[in-house]
Amino acid sequence: MKHPDDDNELFNRLEAEMAADSGGEVVDLDKARSARAESADRSPDSHDGRSGAGSADPAAPVMVDRSAPTATGPGYLGRLAGARRRAVVPVWLRSTAELKTAAGWVARHYAHAAGYHALRAPVYAARLTLQAPTGAAKFVGGTLRWVADREGEPVRLAAVRREDAAEYLKLSRQRDGRVRLRTLVTVLAMFTGLATALAIYVLAPAWLQAVSVSTLVMAFGSAGRKADAPVIHRAVELPKAAKLTSDIVLRALGALGIPAINQAQAKGRDGFEFTAPITRDGPGWRAEGNLPFGVTVTDIIERRERLASGLRRPLGCVWPEAVADEHTGRLVLWVGDQDLTKAKKPQWPLAKAGAVDLFKPVAYGTDQRGRWIEVTLMYIAGVIGAIPRMGKTFLLRLLLLIAALDPRAELHTYDMKGTGDLDPVGNAVSHRHAAGDDDEAIAYALADWRALREELRRRTKVIRSLPRDICPESKVTSALADKRSLGLHPIVVGVDECQVLFEHPEHGKEFEEIATDLVKRGPATGIVMLLATQRPDAKSLPTGISANASARWCLKVMGQTENDMVLGTSAYKRGVRATMFAWGDKGIHYFVGEGSDARIVASVYVDAPGAETIAARARKARETAGLLSGHALGEAPETVTGPAYDLLADILAVIPASETKVWSETVVARLAELREDVYGGWDPEGLSAALKPYGVSTIQVGRRVNGKVVNRRGIDRSHITTAIADRDGKRDAG
Repeated sequence: MKHPDDDNELFNRLEAEMAADSGGEVVDLDKARSARAESADRSPDSHDGRSGAGSADPAAPVMVDRSAPTATGPGYLGRLAGARRRAVVPVWLRSTAELKTAAGWVARHYAHAAGYHALRAPVYAARLTLQAPTGAAKFVGGTLRWVADREGEPVRLAAVRREDAAEYLKLSRQRDGRVRLRTLVTVLAMFTGLATALAIYVLAPAWLQAVSVSTLVMAFGSAGRKADAPVIHRAVELPKAAKLTSDIVLRALGALGIPAINQAQAKGRDGFEFTAPITRDGPGWRAEGNLPFGVTVTDIIERRERLASGLRRPLGCVWPEAVADEHTGRLVLWVGDQDLTKAKKPQWPLAKAGAVDLFKPVAYGTDQRGRWIEVTLMYIAGVIGAIPRMGKTFLLRLLLLIAALDPRAELHTYDMKGTGDLDPVGNAVSHRHAAGDDDEAIAYALADWRALREELRRRTKVIRSLPRDICPESKVTSALADKRSLGLHPIVVGVDECQVLFEHPEHGKEFEEIATDLVKRGPATGIVMLLATQRPDAKSLPTGISANASARWCLKVMGQTENDMVLGTSAYKRGVRATMFAWGDKGIHYFVGEGSDARIVASVYVDAPGAETIAARARKARETAGLLSGHALGEAPETVTGPAYDLLADILAVIPASETKVWSETVVARLAELREDVYGGWDPEGLSAALKPYGVSTIQVGRRVNGKVVNRRGIDRSHITTAIADRDGKRDAG
């Protein structure tokens, strides 16, 4: 309270009594406030640059905020320049593909409705004809009641019961006037109708007579229908979902048990600041706003099941998301009309016809709003992770089918689970294909992967030799892939249950080494590797592979470690959590790639018969172009026994025992002299990557050059001998 008048006896007396009771002294509140205001008005730069530093009284209060807050930040024009403008034309209307999809839905809907009713038109006509007598009787009865002014009868009877003669006489006179007028109108209408009917019967052509009689029968039939027996049934049962309102959103957020939201709502506030109106967004509703301070979107995602309960919607309809370019408290809540797993998907454009250019984006699934999501399979390495039975293999097979529809693509498919899920693709079009984890399949895969590594080195030399005007970016393009003489066609390697290869007791290290090299250097040379595993951990997905895979598909996983192993470090903390998917969300996953943040996608479902049909179409295109090869033609690869080379032994061969430490560039040059066909395209980085699976790391090696010490990355020979001893189980190497 503020006491402006010193002569206010009541308040002065109360303050004095309170001070006396507490044993303190009386404080003049006006003077205290003035002193505090003066302290706040002092310049913060005075008194040695510290607020209140030079005050005589060290206990003097210092104002943290000025009494009148001033506007900070950019001015009006600055805020306008940085404003985020909402699209005038909706995204689906600006996208040709989405516009075609929406137009197709509408056209199919009305075509279905028209066909449904056209087929049942005779039944509708029969029903109306049978109901016409009843309708005619209702029409005549209703007309007579109207002429007799039956609607006023209850009022007249009420006047009789009250014995109000004056009111009754007034109502009677009114009725008499109405009856005379209505009788006249009815008689005129009857004669006019009869005259019209007679004229049509005598003068009108037969088709007009038929139309007139049909119209009359339909009118009487419609009037004679029963309320519980409609003549025309619904052709399409549209889903009925309640409109999303602010009250429903606030109620659902309040039910999550988040203290900050509950405290705000307990104080009469909303606990959620809407930053845009709730609007329709595809087949659902979209709400966007700011959560209370300290509450993140991750907190909401963790409680997705409770949020769905608060919204009274199925779990598959509720999808909370973060906004990538906003703070972590900006929530976008999308609530669909139907469960994402049950909603009808648009037909996949490639299901019945069409070809693919792997250098261009291809639709492979839809998001929650039913919009197509595209993927470009070139210039990437991809990782697919999920627990069993969530659609991981089906997703890999779908991506391989897309690759198969580009006749230039050479497929290498490996089903290490051994159930034959990849056989529709492998047997129809794959250059190399194997299923199972027996010794024969492992040897087959190892020989093929060694050949792929040699192909990678050949391609690097070809690309390096091409003129800049033909290959300006030093990578394979669609035009270069068309030139068969260069041999730069796309190569797509797909492996299901890749952990079988990387954890193999004898050849696991070599598989890891080759895969790491293909993942790092392969995309630029036209080699794509897609790895799928149900155990996304460090053993199943070595860090050298997972860290360099630019495309990630993560279906349901059980924990944070598996989530981040597939989607990238800290994805779980950013709210990108594949752990929130339910057991029924088969095929639904987070997709990271195409230069965008993580998106929720429901992949196209293609069953085994459908996969065989598409693969047969891809095979026919290859046969027409003369590009069918390898396993699909029945050609067996050359048998390769044992490794093509031993990297560690070759390094010891080129580094004598007298040299304990050697620069990597020197080692690479000597290896190239030893085996030009194997090490010709290697560089120090490639050597470092090749040694990593053996547990050997490069070190700093100093050499004196022209009187100066030069430090470069190199190899310690003792590390190589130790690695060989560990590998071979003996300590007398080298």
